Amino acid sequence: MRPDREHDFSQYAQARIPRLHRVAYQVLGDRDRADDAVQNTLTVLYQRWSRMHDVENLDAYVHTMLVRSCLSDRRRWWAKVQLRETTPDVPVAADDPLVEQRMVLRAALRRLPEGQRTVLVLRFLCDLPVAEVARLLHRSEGTVKRQTFSGLGNLRRLFDEFARSEA
Repeated sequence: MRPDREHDFSQYAQARIPRLHRVAYQVLGDRDRADDAVQNTLTVLYQRWSRMHDVENLDAYVHTMLVRSCLSDRRRWWAKVQLRETTPDVPVAADDPLVEQRMVLRAALRRLPEGQRTVLVLRFLCDLPVAEVARLLHRSEGTVKRQTFSGLGNLRRLFDEFARSEA
């Protein structure tokens, strides 16, 4: 790859990695697998970078690549192997006032069925419309709407349980 194109790729990738990782983590529920999904996506993007100037919405294209990478990761046999019962503790910034809310949200998302979790992440974290989520997941719009409705109801129930346990 020419040095100027490689520089353009590096600039693009560095600016997008935090958001890509956040989406992958919310879909997969595991930091290491999210890292792998982002890395796979960026590797494929690097290989295709010289053709990307024709893509109308590059961010949407890369986002679609990432979601598909996450979905294919979940289908692999080794993705179902758990070495530990719980994930190891991840250090968080103690001075961030939203830490507890984020931890509760992540724990609640992990308790949702995969389909509901994926739909909620794509709809609300990624701010995608129903039609785009349906296209990405190869599901009908009705299924996406139903999973959104069910997922939000389950999240409300989980938040209520958390609030009762805290009281």
